[in-house]
Amino acid sequence: MPDQVLFAMEVMLNGLMAGVMYALVALGFVLIYKASGIFNYAQGVMALFAALTLVGIQQGQVPFAHLINAVFGTEIHHFGWHLPAIVAIVLTIGVMIGLAILIEYFVLKHLVNQEPIILFMATIGLAYFLEGVGDLMWGSEIKKMDVGLPQGLSEFIDTTTYNWFGYGFFIDRLDIAATIIAAILVAGLVAFSQYTKQGRALRAVADDHQAALSVGISLQFIWVLVWSIAGFVALVAGIMWGAKSGVQFSLSLIALKALPVLMLGGFTSIPGAIVGGLIIGVGEKLFEFTIGPLVGGATENWFAYVLALLFLVFRPQGLFGEKIIERV
Repeated sequence: MPDQVLFAMEVMLNGLMAGVMYALVALGFVLIYKASGIFNYAQGVMALFAALTLVGIQQGQVPFAHLINAVFGTEIHHFGWHLPAIVAIVLTIGVMIGLAILIEYFVLKHLVNQEPIILFMATIGLAYFLEGVGDLMWGSEIKKMDVGLPQGLSEFIDTTTYNWFGYGFFIDRLDIAATIIAAILVAGLVAFSQYTKQGRALRAVADDHQAALSVGISLQFIWVLVWSIAGFVALVAGIMWGAKSGVQFSLSLIALKALPVLMLGGFTSIPGAIVGGLIIGVGEKLFEFTIGPLVGGATENWFAYVLALLFLVFRPQGLFGEKIIERV
């Protein structure tokens, strides 16, 4: 088999892995949109906040230590413990549920039936608020995340592909773990959305807040539930990206790569978020591999947005989104 074909196959596999990471972030956007009809600008920052909280709890860091030391002249930084990863993850899930309750109480319940642009602006304010709170709580330095996920070259895939093709594929074991975890998570979210009473109530709330209230659906419960699930999805995405590149404030920018994913898959479709993520991941890697050398490289920075622009022109609802029909 020609070397270029083998290289392309390796690039495609790595693109699929990257696409799963994009899809993880996009899932959080889809969940919020299905429950409220708005685009949650804060989802990327929620992934950052969850990752910072996880590392801080695991390492026994004192929240707001820099602020406390500046005000009281103390020198406290750590509690002196180092928690197992699973304990830290459980505690972080509790923090994200608490965050969902606070968001519903202080923000969402005051914006029932407001225009979508008002809700969208509220999520922008929430994003910058969480980013600032995360900085004050845990500091702005780059943090290393260690939750026991495997990393480095998968020797099994390298050996197997070398025996088959005479060329070993470089596949990161972290990407493989992310793919498996994402597949389980997606299956659970699809089952929840389609086959549970709460999932159907979630879709009803997205259609009409007042109508949902009139039939006995608790808007408060639905919003807390969906923001809690979105917080859990953000935590998973934060773990994957944080383990891959470190926990740093640029982590919040992964939300920008989720935008083309949503435009391709549709803002209301959980399967669409997955398919859109895979298309973007594979597409940008193959485009960089084939066209990048001809145009000077760095096409991964803009390919996804150009592809999303084409979808907006010819199919604005995305591959799996619901077509909007207005009757006058």
